[in-house]
Formats: sequence, structure tokens, C-alpha cells
Amino acid sequence: MGTESGRNTTGAGPRTGAASVRARPADVLVLGGGLIGLVTAWRAAQRGLRTEVVDPAPGGGAARVAAGMLAAVTELHHGEEALLRLNLRSAARYPAFVEELAEAGGRDVGHRTSGTLAVALDADDRAQLRELHALQLRHGLESEWLTGRECRRLEPMLAPSVRGGLRVDGDHQVDPRRLAAALVAACGRAGVAFVRSSAARLSVVRDRAVGAVLDDGTERRADRTVLATGSYSGALAGVPDALRPPVRPVKGQVVRLRVPPAHGPFLSRTVRAVVRGGAVYLVPRADGELVVGASSEELGWDTTVTAGGVYELLRDAHELVPGVTELPLAETGAGLRPATPDNAPLLGPSGLPGLHLATGHHRNGVLLTPVTGDAMGELLATGELPAYARPFSADRFGAGGSDAGGSAGGAPGDDPRRTTRQEAL
Repeated sequence: MGTESGRNTTGAGPRTGAASVRARPADVLVLGGGLIGLVTAWRAAQRGLRTEVVDPAPGGGAARVAAGMLAAVTELHHGEEALLRLNLRSAARYPAFVEELAEAGGRDVGHRTSGTLAVALDADDRAQLRELHALQLRHGLESEWLTGRECRRLEPMLAPSVRGGLRVDGDHQVDPRRLAAALVAACGRAGVAFVRSSAARLSVVRDRAVGAVLDDGTERRADRTVLATGSYSGALAGVPDALRPPVRPVKGQVVRLRVPPAHGPFLSRTVRAVVRGGAVYLVPRADGELVVGASSEELGWDTTVTAGGVYELLRDAHELVPGVTELPLAETGAGLRPATPDNAPLLGPSGLPGLHLATGHHRNGVLLTPVTGDAMGELLATGELPAYARPFSADRFGAGGSDAGGSAGGAPGDDPRRTTRQEAL
């Protein structure tokens, strides 16, 4: 699931009669303090740019909900070959990235390299998984087919009904909550200033973005503004309608369980499957937490945790790993993946001078954190988007000028002003 945060109130102006303008503009103003906004700000500050992040609770939102699977191989879908290349690049960056971040932020981020096992529970699932395996092999990816017995040898808690599976040792995991905390700390040490407020509208002067008006009526000016507010990125007032990023919210519900120390080993790696046509995954943490997710619901900006959603997750998880229902329930949550029409992120110029995009990461926000930081840092420092990121510029959706622009007239669903929780997956 995707990982940006930051509250935006569409159509809402400042609460005071006139905006108070900050005297000295920043070099970079990042709207949104989720993983994507934070990594963008950190990389910009490392390049010597005076950087501010606007978010009422930096490091919250997405990181509080996402499971943190780094699943470039098992998340492969037909027609997403360009995204696969970006995902693989970012996955390869992760070991060095987390080492650098742990030193810069002074925190461990829970990076685990124990791998992933995708399994099939019936003949139809097995056929679908075989097709995925063939697709992976065509792209030269490392993936090993196992029999049901071999799967259960690796993970004894699996149900006897498991028919086969794919062992992918290169699909790892990270703890998004720890990752976010480390990025907040690293940003602070790099000199990033946090503005604990929400952007009400983009400031535009003579057809150029010059910052944002906040919901307290103040205005923050900047030479370059980055829109990194996840599923709300298409709803910020002040962005020209023709250039609004085509981002919509996709809801996901998650359950967190606790494996008691006395229980002994439960799962050694991430396990995922398709049950009754819906995807389910179980992600074990080193501290005994087990994350079960995630639903996929097109319900606008609704982040309500429902009894039905929790029931379905636990029901499907029980069919996959029967012992899961014996574990204590620790937490439930729901968040919003920022999805685009092709499920790939929007990176770089928006079509409006002074405004850049770092949003739309959908289910790959955590995975793409390192490469997004690299690309946005390069863009903000030099004005050039790296070649590997250019396929993900907003102009692929057909509007704007030569320097990119999204189509769409904002995201579908309910008015975001009615939302009380601002989360993303």
C-alpha cells in the first residue's frame, strides 16, 4: 500500500481576511509529510536546499497503516513492465538506503530480508499463480515454484489445503512506522523545517506556483513546491483544473495481531495468497507483531474500519494459516492508497511552473521511497528528472505543456472536507 500524507481542504480559503506572508521564501516547500514527502525533503536538504514540510503530523498517515512489503516480484502485474523496472531499482537501493537512514536518523527501520512465499489454496489459485510464475520468469526474475508439501516445510503453520506456491527470497519487508520515524529524525538533523499545519490552497502568481496558503491563514512562499499529499493530491484548491493530478483514493483495511513470546515461531517470512478472489497477506515483524491485510475498496475518502472488513481479513487469513485466530488482536486500521489510472506514480513537473509532483504511488509507496527520494532530489537540485523516472511524469496522461501535466479534474468520491482521518496506504 501507498505512503503519503497531509491534509488538504478543497476550496477552503484562509481563516483570516488576508494571508500572512513569510518574509524569506524557502527553496523547497513540500506539501505532505508521509514517507514520500519526507524522503523528498530529506534529499532536497542534503543537496543544500532550504526545505520546509507542511503537515499537521509528519510521519503519520500512511506509515501508521501500511504493511511495508517490498514486493517488486510478487506484486508484478501484466502491463506494468515500466513500473516493474522502477520497483526493482528501488528494491535494489533498499539495503544502502536503510543503512544510510539508520545512521542519519539514529533509528532502526525494521528491514527484514527473510523473503516472501505466495501460495495457492485451490486449483484455480494454483493456475493463476503458475501464470504469475511464467510472467516472472519471462522478465528474468528470481522465483521458485514449490509443491504444497515444500511450502508447508518452509512454513509449518500453513493450512494442509495449500496446493503450491512461489518462493521469492528477494521480496523483503520494512516497518513503515519505524521508517517514517527515522525519516522525520533525519529531516530534522538535515535542517528541514516542519510546519505543523495543512495546506488550504496553492499560491499562484503570474502563472507560477509560489508556495501555499495554510489553513491558519498564513502563506509559505517557496521557489519550488512539491505536491506529495497522497490521495488528496488532486483535491488541493488553486491547482489549475487541467493540471490536477489524476489521483484517487483506494481504501484498505488492516488488522494487527500479536504473537505471544510463549507461542514460539509462527511465520518466518511474509505469506500471501488469493482467497475467494481477494488478496490477503500476513507480514510477521521481528517484535512479534503480525500484520494482516488488506482490503481494496473504492469508497472515496472513507477511512472507517468496518466489522465486515475485519471479519473478511481474519476469515481469509484463517483459511491460509488456521492458527491465526488464536492470536491476540492488537489493532485495526484503514487508510487510502493514492491510485492513478495506470497504478504508477506521478513524478516531476506538473505543467505549472514551480509545482512538482511526488504522488500516486498506490500499493508501492513504501517500496518506492528510496528511488522517489533519489529522483526528486535530483530534480529539485538540478532541474532535471533522471532518465529512469521520466516514464512517470504527469504528461503521460495527455494534458499540460512540454514539461508535463496531468489530465483529470480531481479525484472521485466524497468531498475531502468531510474526512476526519487523513491516511494513505
